[in-house]
This record gives sequence, C-alpha cells and structure tokens, in this order.
Amino acid sequence: MIGVMYKMELTKEKRLWMYKKMYEVRLFEQEVDRLFKANMIWGTCHLSVGEEATAVGSIAAIREDDMITSTHRGHGHCIAKGGKLPLMFAELLGKETGYCKGRGGSMHIADIESGNLGANGIVGGGIPIATGAALASKLKGDNKVTLCFFGDGANNQGVFHESLNMASLWKLPVVYICENNVYGMSLHVGKSTAVANIADRASAYSMPGVIVDGNDVEAVYFAVKEAVERARRGEGPTLIEAKTYRWLGHSKSDANLYRTREEIESWKLKCPIKRYREKLISENIATADELDEIENKVKKEIEEALKFAMESPEPSVADIELDVYA
Repeated sequence: MIGVMYKMELTKEKRLWMYKKMYEVRLFEQEVDRLFKANMIWGTCHLSVGEEATAVGSIAAIREDDMITSTHRGHGHCIAKGGKLPLMFAELLGKETGYCKGRGGSMHIADIESGNLGANGIVGGGIPIATGAALASKLKGDNKVTLCFFGDGANNQGVFHESLNMASLWKLPVVYICENNVYGMSLHVGKSTAVANIADRASAYSMPGVIVDGNDVEAVYFAVKEAVERARRGEGPTLIEAKTYRWLGHSKSDANLYRTREEIESWKLKCPIKRYREKLISENIATADELDEIENKVKKEIEEALKFAMESPEPSVADIELDVYA
C-alpha cells in the first residue's frame, strides 16, 4: 500500500526533474573528465558516471530543507541537492568564484544553504557527520531527515558500525545509503566484506536493511522515500544498499587493470539514463521530443556554467592566508 501511495506522488514533473538531473550529472562529469585530460584541473577527482540514479533518486525523495552528507565521489549528490553548476566548475578549476574560492577542489564542496553538509576526502568521513546532524535534528525537533551517502569501501570502517549502532539506539532521523559500485579503489567488494550484501549488516543494529537496483532511479526513489518517512515518524534509521557501478576508474590515475572491458561494457548496458528515457517514453510519460528538449537545455546550462568558470578570476596571492586556521 505504501508503494502505491508513493507511486501516486511521482508526478510527471518529478519524473522529468529526475531525468534532467541525471543527464545534468552525466554531462557535468564527462566535462570534468575532459578538463582533467586537458590538464586544466589539478589535484584529483572521482567521477560518478554510471551511478547517476543513486544520487538523483535518493535526493528526489527528501524535502528541500532536509540534509545530506556526501563522499569523495560527490558531484552527483551536490548537483541533485541544488548545487550551482557555475560555482562547481569554478571550484574545480581553482577560481575565486568557486564554492571554496578555488581552495578546496573536488572533494570539499559544501553548500549549507541547500542542505549539503559537504563532500569528504576521508572514506566514511560523512557517516559520523550525518549521524551528528540527525542527532541535532532530534534535539531541536525540526523534523528534518539526513541522507548519508557512502561507498562499499566505507562499510568496513569502524565509524560505520559505531554510527549505525548509535543511530538505532537513539532512533535518529537518518538514512544510510551505501552506493555499492563493486570496487573500493581496485578491491572487489567480495574480497573485502564477509557478508553477501552490505544491507545484511542492518540486522546487527536492529534497523531495516534494503537492497535496491541502484541503476533504476524510481526503485531508488521508492526505497529511500519509505525510509525517509519512517525516520521522520521517529522510528529510526534504515540502511539502504544501492547496487550500481562506476564506468570510469576510481580516480584519474586508475588504469583499470583490475577489471575487464567486458565487465564494464556489460554494466553500460544498464545505463540508468538510457533505461529511464526508454521507460518514460514507453509509459507515455514524455515524448522523445520532450526529452530531447530537456537534454538540449542541460547542454546549454553546462556550456554557460563552464564559460562563467573559465572567465572567473584566479585567486589572489594577497589572499593566500584567508580562511586558513591554525
């Protein structure tokens, strides 16, 4: 009955928003990949091409005033939560107009105004932050829920177990979302984690454990929506495992020697954007022309955002000590 209720809530407007956001994430990540190869971005970057449905489906299920914590692979989360493309590009290009004035780069974008408490270069670093944010919400009684994104590599960190135990004990309004993309850097999840499914670990902390197809944006939406409403009712956290896959390497230095081309190609056949486009057309939610128009609009937004970033000023040497704390 709950699934039927949420299905009714999923309007055409919401569906087209999810399609647009997934396409936006894809084009942003592909442009960042191009900029990296052109030596225009320094440091490192972790791209989420192929994983768009997990970020967008999850964030579609929360309110605008709810919060998220992100990961080192966090561009998709930021965009879905209302991140501004010009400021994101500017940050990655090291420009003064970026989210962190060009000082933080890819792994440190935060946007408190939109409820994004920040990406994190530490594996599992966002898990205790999300738990703390949920504790604050409970103490303040503000009825907000926090989504906590992390990868499969983080589920073996001690802070994962400590946080889930605490959140369940205190019935905190938090939803833990594991984006299981099969590899933690180059290590297959089957060689790092003793249980068959990361969601199986929920039973140890007396909370629901849910497995969902992370490449199906509506399946992700329904699973997260139910968990969010449960949390908002004061019934505590849920652990959701979204099974997905990253098409590109772990970071720019990854030569992909640990997996086969055949494996990567088999996952590309499950492309979340292509699948959703076909679904929207087949179910008469949208026409091909409508979706083409959305795609063209996103392409223009990406071009304008990049132009803004390219034309933005470089940080001044005179300001080098600003925002540095000792």
